[in-house]
Amino acid sequence: MPTFSQNSGRQKKGAQRKVVEVPQTDAFGNKQPQQLDFEQAVLGALLIEQESYEQVSNLLTPESFYDHRHQVIYKAIQSLQINQRPVDVVTVPQYLESQGELEEAGGVVYIAQLTQNVITSAHIEYQAQIIHQKYQARKLITFASKVMGDAFDPTKDVADLMQETEAELFTISQQTQRTSYTQIDPIIGQAMDKLHETMARTDGLSGLATGFEKLDKATNGWQPSDLVIIAARPAMGKTAFILSMMKKMAVDMRIPVAMFSLEMANIQLVNRLIVNVCDIPGEKLKSGQLSDPELAQLDARINQLMGAPIYVDDTAALNIFELRTKARRLVREHGVKMILIDYLQLMNASGMQFGSRQEEVSTISRNLKGLAKELNIPIIALSQLNRGLENREGNDGKRPQLSDLRESGAIEQDADMVCFIHRPEYYKIYQIDGEDMTGKAEFIIAKHRNGATGIIKFKFKHQYARFEDYEDNGPAPLPTEQHPGSATKSSKLTGEEAASIAGMALRMPESNSSETPFGPSDPVDSKPPF
Repeated sequence: MPTFSQNSGRQKKGAQRKVVEVPQTDAFGNKQPQQLDFEQAVLGALLIEQESYEQVSNLLTPESFYDHRHQVIYKAIQSLQINQRPVDVVTVPQYLESQGELEEAGGVVYIAQLTQNVITSAHIEYQAQIIHQKYQARKLITFASKVMGDAFDPTKDVADLMQETEAELFTISQQTQRTSYTQIDPIIGQAMDKLHETMARTDGLSGLATGFEKLDKATNGWQPSDLVIIAARPAMGKTAFILSMMKKMAVDMRIPVAMFSLEMANIQLVNRLIVNVCDIPGEKLKSGQLSDPELAQLDARINQLMGAPIYVDDTAALNIFELRTKARRLVREHGVKMILIDYLQLMNASGMQFGSRQEEVSTISRNLKGLAKELNIPIIALSQLNRGLENREGNDGKRPQLSDLRESGAIEQDADMVCFIHRPEYYKIYQIDGEDMTGKAEFIIAKHRNGATGIIKFKFKHQYARFEDYEDNGPAPLPTEQHPGSATKSSKLTGEEAASIAGMALRMPESNSSETPFGPSDPVDSKPPF
């Protein structure tokens, strides 16, 4: 076994390493946030009790330590742990010498001294948390200094600087927010509270009601913390669908809803809502050519929209970090229960660098899911589809699939539900299996992480930009075994109610013209069996 002196250590490839001296104070004499005695205590505990590494490994990185010697030592401990090798006062100096870093770490004597004042690792987790907090404080100081310097730079665009600042601050905050594990008992209590709350509801739903009867039965309402993607080709009516849903929720049920419209101006959205509510054709409202009865109808119904808890933001090229800030305020100040985004591909993540647009969309969708979870509300984002389906032949060929999603990989992975809107009539397909498809639309649930997949039919009134529930005479029964989270009420159902639910017209067409009801969705590869 080689012997060590405090200043010994072979230098790798002849390189001469020097101990990096970290300044104790800044240019104004302010002491940098640090806790060197805790750093020494944590490293000493790791050298004495190898098992204690698990308590700090998810919190500390080499950069968390203020003293450069401690950074080098902790990095060595990390490497030994990853390679499942022993960690103690002998193996760590050996490893550092093999890397030519022993002198940089303070030498063998300094490493041995780290263990002298450590009796137990009982307080290592608390000490690690303080080290992490000091590290975060130093990062904020560096960050603030950079922002201040950039703000003095006259060549910097202030709007760009603010977006970059928000993006970087968000990154720092995400690194700070760490959720620890918890024992299951309190979670069971929360689940039971939620169950009793659901059982007390007359509609039998566990989430937000949309006002569309069959959609609510299929989803149990939009669930808190879910990211729902509704995708369609142009002219399918995806904006009309969410406006129809917004009207039912915010106007009829007074549920606060916010909509971020990246494509349409506020006035255009409100005009479409007026068309929806007042039953006045959009072209007439646009041209102003209204008859006296239509004017009277407009005056009579417009009051339904007044005071509705609808909040609209038409910021163009909205970035995900602006959205987070605005969404938090809407929930905090106005009690918003659902957020709508029209549409995902028009968003950006400015202030961050990406190798491709797919990487940027991946960051956006991941952050949307994180925001839904943080605010505990459903977020409904519209999305575009690729042009590939336009070239497919046959009636079913025009029906969207998960692979048609633009930048589909990340969106499909992050979403709890992926739905499509399809109007066969648009493709001059007026009959499918003998059924007249004029004025009808299909709402396709292609992925449902906590429930069933299938097709729900709607009536689509183009002149009013409105979707309505559709009733038919041949409903297919639901399967007797429900996927967890699928449409069930509770054990309190009467026979009549159960028969009513079993008669839902939620049907999945197959290639042989027969229809089968919803089936369980595979969260990994959840293409419906069309």
